[in-house]
Amino acid sequence: MIVNLFYNKEGIGDTLIVAISDVEREKRTFIKKGDVAKIMNQENGELSGFNIFNCSKYLQITETGKVTLDEELLLKINQVIHHSGFDDTLVADLTPKFVVGYVTKKEKHPNADKLSICLVDIKDEQLQIVCGAPNVATGQKVVVAKVGAVMPSGLIIKPSNLRGIESFGMLCAARELAIPLAPEEKGILVLSDEYEIGDIFPVTGTDTK
Repeated sequence: MIVNLFYNKEGIGDTLIVAISDVEREKRTFIKKGDVAKIMNQENGELSGFNIFNCSKYLQITETGKVTLDEELLLKINQVIHHSGFDDTLVADLTPKFVVGYVTKKEKHPNADKLSICLVDIKDEQLQIVCGAPNVATGQKVVVAKVGAVMPSGLIIKPSNLRGIESFGMLCAARELAIPLAPEEKGILVLSDEYEIGDIFPVTGTDTK
């Protein structure tokens, strides 16, 4: 389960947003028990997330914007959810979301001239990622934003289907990673050989998980 946390006391008040899946506003429904609201897709009952109101009564959140989730905070969030009367237990993917990958294979997308289908080794698994960068090539070390990553822009990386091909992540350009003095021209960031496959890649303005 991909779980993202957002908190901005000055902007939206003392509410922790626990985001699991996107649901269009008109399709949302919720059940509120105490200070916790469970948000669901009213069409299929799929869990979309939770809002924890008066968050500071239960949790010590010091970050603003994207909040780093670890096992300790996940345990405390589950305790708040349970104490409010919900049976749901969140089981989150806490693996790093920005990692060094190695492009093992690249082939032309059958239905799009400017897209490539890449197989990318991130050490513990191989990801199929559809990429539109003109400079992507086999043998490159690249920055991979895995599913669940939150980009500096606020974009959340999700599984997608691009012209009929499944894609599970994104190969990142320097400007997408908010790297200072990043070139404006299109193209992914190609890393030097000093980087190791599977290493965490630090990204300013986000957490690496």
